[in-house]
Amino acid sequence: MLLAGRTAIVHGGSGAVGAAVARSFAREGAVVHLTGRTVPPLEDVARRIRDDGGAAHVAELDATDRDAVDRHADMVAAQGRRIDICFNATSNDDLQGIPLLDMALADVLRPVTKAVTTTLTTATATAAARHMVRAGSGVVLVMGGGREAIPNLGGSHMAWSALTGVCRQLAAELGPQGVRVAWLLSPGSPGPGEENGAAEGALLTKRPHYDDVANAAVFAASDWARTMTASELNLTGGLVVD
Repeated sequence: MLLAGRTAIVHGGSGAVGAAVARSFAREGAVVHLTGRTVPPLEDVARRIRDDGGAAHVAELDATDRDAVDRHADMVAAQGRRIDICFNATSNDDLQGIPLLDMALADVLRPVTKAVTTTLTTATATAAARHMVRAGSGVVLVMGGGREAIPNLGGSHMAWSALTGVCRQLAAELGPQGVRVAWLLSPGSPGPGEENGAAEGALLTKRPHYDDVANAAVFAASDWARTMTASELNLTGGLVVD
């Protein structure tokens, strides 16, 4: 098991990406702490993890509430003696399908503000990373990127682009203290029953399933990636070429 004995926090743990990552972390031996604004769907994810033999805990939490996130991180660290992994999969409340020229400024900026807030001020860096720094190790992961040029996505890719800057800055400041930072770039995964064709221009014919994204997160969080930081894991199937 790549994450045996580790303690992981997954913010936004009931969403498609968060749930898949949480299950994969647990499958690889991590004790997973799921947070979100609504408890019942978190409990459903936790139940699946426990049914598969894993360990999961649930907490109702608003990732924009710094004090609440700090208290949760302190509680998790007290239970597990440390926090090894923090993955931010919270939604950014973005608005898509409208040209920028027709959008209100508040609608454009909302996902950017929320993404940076939950990642930098609360959900990962401030709350979890200070425990990681004390332990001299840890991994902060987010969904980021935003290097594509796709119309009518509002502030979505602006938010992802902003997160790459946040991650690079965090990596520069936390790396000397043993904490790694990485982000996953995905073109989106097919939903249940949805055809899994790649977007036009991709080099591969399929998009990543949620489990593919989760497996990449496991790798990034594990010691197999111990020399990787300030790094993007590109899962776009060649839609974005490095």
